[in-house]
Amino acid sequence: MHYVPVRLPRRALPIAYAGLAALDTALAGSSSPDVRRWRLVTKPLLMPVLGSAFAGALARRERHHGGLLRGGTVAAQALSGVGDIALLGRSEAAFLTGVGGFFGAHVAYTTAFASAGQPPAEGSYGGVVGAAAAFTALAPVMGWAAGRKSERLRVPVVAYAGALTTMVAASTRLSPELPRRARRRVVAGTALFLTSDTILGARRFLLDEAPAWTDALVMATYTAGQGLIAAGVAEAVAVG
Repeated sequence: MHYVPVRLPRRALPIAYAGLAALDTALAGSSSPDVRRWRLVTKPLLMPVLGSAFAGALARRERHHGGLLRGGTVAAQALSGVGDIALLGRSEAAFLTGVGGFFGAHVAYTTAFASAGQPPAEGSYGGVVGAAAAFTALAPVMGWAAGRKSERLRVPVVAYAGALTTMVAASTRLSPELPRRARRRVVAGTALFLTSDTILGARRFLLDEAPAWTDALVMATYTAGQGLIAAGVAEAVAVG
């Protein structure tokens, strides 16, 4: 028997990711434990679906390489998936596992962006200065607040803030030889990632009873950020 391969519509996987992200965001914003329980299904699927959409975007552009820019992005998506699953738990150990997963993701993204970055003597360092300012403002506050909850959290949270803002800084130094839209998408994505984690830190360490809608805001900014990074890198790799 001859099987005809099924070809998905061009936008099917990006649309699937957007729909899944919207669903998980809505579930995250629910105050009902029974409704939120469905996130055990939706959240672990986010990065596999995004990774499939990313691979599909590269295939449509007839590119199957891209060096560290492509490989680092794939690794970051995989490590983000580990973080997503871990943060479904409520224990301190689960939180630290999630921090470790996303710390690795930021290192992978930083490596990817640096591989396609401008030479040190060229370009503006405005984005790097902005990222350094964000670290200076956020790290002491989050480290102090995390330490109030548990001394074990203080150093990992500060180290995580460093990895996150370094990733943002690296995204602002992409080579001008890459398409402007691709570079803007990546920078917007990392900025949303920073926004998401800042809200998450405030929820966990600064607010005694955070409303459910703030969890939805965490997921909305996070999923949009990851999607923009993937779209920007896919476009950049296509001309690399």
